[in-house]
Amino acid sequence: MAHGQWAVDIRSVESGESIFTLNAGKLMMPASNMKILTLATAAEALGWDATLTTTLEASGPVEGGVLRGDLYVRGGGDPTINTRDGAGEALLSEWANALKAAGISSIEGRIVGDDQAFDDEGLGGGWAWDYLQYGYAAPVGALQFNENVAELVVTPGAAGEPAGIRLAAGSGLVVLNRATTGAGGSQDSIDFRRYLDKPILEVTGTIPAGGKPVVRSVAVVNPTIYFAQSLKDGLAARGIPVSGDAVDFDDVAAAIDAGLERRVLATRTSPPLRAIATVMMKVSQNLYAETLLKAAGRVTGGLGTIAAGREAANATLKAWGVGGEAYVMADGSGLSRYNYVSAAALTTILEHMYKDAKHRDALIGTLPIAGTDGTLATRMRRTRAEGNALAKTGSISNVRSLSGFVRTRDGELLVFSILGNGFVIPSATVNWIADLAVEVLANFTRGRPRGRVQ
Repeated sequence: MAHGQWAVDIRSVESGESIFTLNAGKLMMPASNMKILTLATAAEALGWDATLTTTLEASGPVEGGVLRGDLYVRGGGDPTINTRDGAGEALLSEWANALKAAGISSIEGRIVGDDQAFDDEGLGGGWAWDYLQYGYAAPVGALQFNENVAELVVTPGAAGEPAGIRLAAGSGLVVLNRATTGAGGSQDSIDFRRYLDKPILEVTGTIPAGGKPVVRSVAVVNPTIYFAQSLKDGLAARGIPVSGDAVDFDDVAAAIDAGLERRVLATRTSPPLRAIATVMMKVSQNLYAETLLKAAGRVTGGLGTIAAGREAANATLKAWGVGGEAYVMADGSGLSRYNYVSAAALTTILEHMYKDAKHRDALIGTLPIAGTDGTLATRMRRTRAEGNALAKTGSISNVRSLSGFVRTRDGELLVFSILGNGFVIPSATVNWIADLAVEVLANFTRGRPRGRVQ
């Protein structure tokens, strides 16, 4: 780490005593530790029991089982309509049943995605062009299906022949297949990239003959159209054909009668914020973080935008004693390299939430547990920190972060933030150093036994 930099802040939650500091006030790239700021903002602006709503609406009459009009899906940003616990497929079945209950067996119209709750800027500030094709950089929207990623399946052909390619409908991408089939037993080297000037996904590399298909997650271009197309295909698969296209409301709004009445056929209510936040923090889900920042902004600004989310964050953090000089917020997930935050700001936010009864239990429930689950499942095992330390990890190129809580041998609760930037050594080594620091804290004793602090 001679060419890199550490920033560390550690203090006792009970007494506020500083245990150790190193560059604690310096601005550092936090990677996914930025999600701590987003969590604080959403919890304060929305509340832990807040939910996000998606509605299925119809316009036009139903004649002989045919809806002679458009079917609308109006989104509120719910990111949980996905493959986790089969929620996406379950919703498609539920809505198909709702249509049948309304006497609709086919639709002579379009599926219109109404995404007006959020703006159309799906990418975070400073996101890099060279990873926009990957699922972890999927754009955010008011309508979100399968976390805004489409499944890319590459299958082998005969050795020396092109590989087979299948990309889920609605992605908005045209596939340029440059992938080939290698010899049996050869190495899989499948990769893909998005062109900057057009929606083309170029698939490259080789897949071994006779091998299993390779499956990758590809970020879609327009989340709204992806949702609408997925709904159209899902209804057709359940016996309700749709004659029209899947479209974005923004693209057809000028041709829609402003006075057109819609009737609600079904409503989907997301799990509460505490459940959404647990996924966001445990597995470091970027889309959830960007969604929650915009949802928080919508409460105060009327429209879900990153700018409004930042204003909500500024208001919350200022009230908690974290001034604007202690952080720079470009996005909600930490994927951007325009983000900066100090270690002292992170410990202040975590300590404030822990000491506030309305936040404490929910916050603790969201954090990965060392050696047990989430992004810490394989770290700090067989140490005193295992099952003890609760912390958010962070990882982008040349950046690693770890912030959370750990109890000492005496049962004293410490809050810590350990940020590493600008290193060229293996990132696994940087993680090991941070983990070792937390193990040292878990083994720390003042030499006087204490009662366990709840």
